[in-house]
Amino acid sequence: MEVGIKLFQDGADLAEMVEARRCGLVDGFTTNPSLMRKAGVSDYKAFARAAIAAIPDLPISFEVFADDFDTMEREAREIASWGGDTYVKVPISNTKGESAAPLIRKLSFGRLSLNVTAIFTLDQVETVMSAVADGARLIVSVFAGRIADTGVDPVPMMRKAVAMLRAWPNAELLWASPREVLNVMQARECGCHIITAPPDLIAKLPLFGKDLRQYSLQTVKMFHEDARAAGFKLV
Repeated sequence: MEVGIKLFQDGADLAEMVEARRCGLVDGFTTNPSLMRKAGVSDYKAFARAAIAAIPDLPISFEVFADDFDTMEREAREIASWGGDTYVKVPISNTKGESAAPLIRKLSFGRLSLNVTAIFTLDQVETVMSAVADGARLIVSVFAGRIADTGVDPVPMMRKAVAMLRAWPNAELLWASPREVLNVMQARECGCHIITAPPDLIAKLPLFGKDLRQYSLQTVKMFHEDARAAGFKLV
């Protein structure tokens, strides 16, 4: 279905990625080391190169995983050398909380396509935008879903982030870690360029606009049929 915003699939199951591409469900893909570990990937480079070979015409983000910036830079340049429409994911800081801004500056001036990730504040968005080279391809991944998990409404922040990116025509704001279909609509209405979602959330998108009375009846029938199938009896 048409959602009015770029939809990226988040995950590291190559078969699922290829199927999503074949069906025309998504506009790109995001991965990270945690998702690769969960999917049972044992060879990072082999998986990434297989994904690029299978889906050479859509953007795919692959993340560095070192904790020192010199090694991050070497990893970033290695990832960028794999071809395809590859974005290099760089965290906003290392595990010590040290800013990745100098690395972002160096890589963007080197014309690498970057996806700066794990962003939670507008100050961090400003840090990225002050470091990136003019004209560089950039995705700014703000973890709106995790922000909402803390009890904070991410929508006002996302609107402000969209405004901050307007001066950079090749920069796109990505709503990361959505929790429900409503987030897709919120991201679109905020003016976000991209939302990334796991396959199970993407599978729910056809529910958008569903008649609620019909949905209520289907739910009642589901409860009834499951109770019968379980053999439950009270009287």
